[in-house]
Amino acid sequence: MLSGIPHDCLIILVSNSARQPIDRYEIEVQSVEQFCRVAERPAMAIHQRDPGLAAAIKAAGMPEMIDDEGLVRTGKGEAMLIGMAMAAMTGRRYVGYVDADNYVPGAVNEYCKAYAAGLHLASADSPYSMVRISWHSKPKLRDGRLFFSRRGRSSEVTNMFLNRLVAEYSGFGTEVIATGNAGEHALSLDLGLRMRLAGGFAVEPFEYVELFEQFGGVLPVISPQVLPHSVPVLQIETRNPHFHDNKGEDHVKGMRMQALNVLYHSPVALPAVREAILEFMVAEGALTPGQEPPRERIYPPVGSLAFDTFLDALSTEAESFRQIGRRLARVDRHPVG
Repeated sequence: MLSGIPHDCLIILVSNSARQPIDRYEIEVQSVEQFCRVAERPAMAIHQRDPGLAAAIKAAGMPEMIDDEGLVRTGKGEAMLIGMAMAAMTGRRYVGYVDADNYVPGAVNEYCKAYAAGLHLASADSPYSMVRISWHSKPKLRDGRLFFSRRGRSSEVTNMFLNRLVAEYSGFGTEVIATGNAGEHALSLDLGLRMRLAGGFAVEPFEYVELFEQFGGVLPVISPQVLPHSVPVLQIETRNPHFHDNKGEDHVKGMRMQALNVLYHSPVALPAVREAILEFMVAEGALTPGQEPPRERIYPPVGSLAFDTFLDALSTEAESFRQIGRRLARVDRHPVG
């Protein structure tokens, strides 16, 4: 997968791999170091459950991320938040995400090119922008043959309810949202540092919810400096098939339910949308009649972190923190208002 990331991009690895009985994170870091040495490029790496990382996050002003063991909570959203903070520390203007279980380097390379093209296109109109990948197909093995499915089992449900929300406000049926669960997406840090992020697998659909809440014009304004601009969200369909690890039906159901949880509890969700979500979750056996969906964890914007404190604590206390190739982290970013 590393070979698919264009040479001029900084690699940031946030891992939650097991460290006992075999230290898989150390194996990952050694692989990254070897790749970067041969390719002559830099990288950063951190383990999500490093006690030093937890201390840095807490000292920088986000104790909500720390669990009862005193470590950063396990979850995809938490890892993405850490990755965004590390990108901001290096003075980057953009951050892009690619799931590490992708089996096709060519697909990864295509995603990165789509990010660059989309963000460049959007930058002509606004510094606040996002690109979300709609993969061309997700192959599955059925009866000894590859079946190139055009829809993901989780995305189909998430997209349906996000589009239902848009339709309730517009009065027109729509399928405008095709990337509700897009793990592969990129955004400008001018936007990213102003957005709250959800924990776990709720993170990607909540990005849409957060955009509706902050910039949709329905709720009171949180970021007045963004108002003179649009917030473009470009959905780009790629050509390469999306081969990745199959984590099973329980994983898919969990993703679907976390997505619906954040939409249900959003203040922009209209009663008809909430009722439809409840009916679906009861039909799926996720809830009993009369029960409400649980709330997901929602974290403050990454821009609220004290980056100088975060970097100091990370450098001195996080034993898993690696800067490969050259010292990359520096704090030269003004706080986000």
